[in-house]
Amino acid sequence: MSEETYGPERAERLVTLLRALAARIVELDRAGRLLEATPELLAQLGTARSELFHYEVRVTYDTPEIAESRRVVEDAQRRIDALDLGDPGEDEPWRRSDDR
Repeated sequence: MSEETYGPERAERLVTLLRALAARIVELDRAGRLLEATPELLAQLGTARSELFHYEVRVTYDTPEIAESRRVVEDAQRRIDALDLGDPGEDEPWRRSDDR
């Protein structure tokens, strides 16, 4: 499982994992063994917690397409920032004061 992306297949696996955990809790509860199964449940909860964390922060991961788009925008912003356009309140910022 890639840590960089969180696609539909991975999301479906997370849903399946959570449903299996819920079913196991219900099963143990019906059998009166819920607290006896603490080590098993802690392990399953740890796995679920880790995967839920990755799902929650998935928007911070960049796909290659998003990374390229971000690079293009940042490059354009650097170029704009590097331009000496003078006073931003001027009507004709491209004209230098010595041109007037």
